[in-house]
Amino acid sequence: MSVIERIHQEARRLEKTIVLPEGTDERVAKAATIAIENGLAHPILLGKKAKVEAVLEKVGAATAGVEIIDPEQAEKAEDYAASLHNLRKKKGLTLEDAKALVRDPMYYATMMVKEGDADGYVGGLASTTADTFRPALQVIKTAPGISLVSSAFIMVVPDCSLGENGVFVMADCALNPNPNAEQLAAIAVASAQTGKVLAEIEPRVAMLSFSTKGSGQHELVDKVVEATRIARELAPDILLDGELQLDAAIVPEVGRSKAPDSPVAGRANVLVFPDLQAANIGYKLVQRLANAEAIGPVSQGMALPVNDMSRGSSVEDIVNVIAITALQGA
Repeated sequence: MSVIERIHQEARRLEKTIVLPEGTDERVAKAATIAIENGLAHPILLGKKAKVEAVLEKVGAATAGVEIIDPEQAEKAEDYAASLHNLRKKKGLTLEDAKALVRDPMYYATMMVKEGDADGYVGGLASTTADTFRPALQVIKTAPGISLVSSAFIMVVPDCSLGENGVFVMADCALNPNPNAEQLAAIAVASAQTGKVLAEIEPRVAMLSFSTKGSGQHELVDKVVEATRIARELAPDILLDGELQLDAAIVPEVGRSKAPDSPVAGRANVLVFPDLQAANIGYKLVQRLANAEAIGPVSQGMALPVNDMSRGSSVEDIVNVIAITALQGA
């Protein structure tokens, strides 16, 4: 069974409710009906009912079984506004401002998750990353011990014995352009958790660099060395090492040669890149040159499941992230 097949299987068992704030996007509407047909989740589409129904009809999706909520007409809008006001009044948010905000589907979705009426939300198909995460960071916030939100891809490389039989977690591929040492450590801890929960691997985390164990001298190397130290303090039970070059991290014979005392070298299955440029280039190289499956992006670090997708995502991508969000809420 493949990684994504196992994720789908587990999502069916969990029967979670996932809210989709961009309900008038054709891809979102189609993905919602596929999720229902395959029993992956109970999706809720947000938007004006007539518009959402028109989109469902346009994409040839049956409206039966698809729950639609219009935030401007919703019964719980007043309750959500009161809750949002209570959460943010010390920041200067008035009740009237809160009432206006919950009419925004992204804020309404956030309040559904915060109040336990949904298990997670998936956005970003027609919105910016900032618009998708802003309400979540204000209301849901990051998980205890995690200082920032990051992202990862689960990469499945065919006919590959490296990593976890070709399965890797790669981070941060989408959100943090130039994380400092503390942020890089937080990304490492969150990525290990993603590996455990979604890929069902026992994480072996490599903090990547152009240097292995002091072979190079530069402030960029120093950042990775410091991030490794901090990550070990944050999560001493995680198998983690750095700084490691990519070949030393994943190729057994190179790992033995360059870092013979490392518990991770040559066997890493979670790869933490030093910055967004390296991570984004790295995962796309693997995806294109090795014909690897890139599952995600998976958002990491939120106290409750929130996922931000690329505006170029396909229907299949959305379906998969709906299933992933269900597992994150388990």
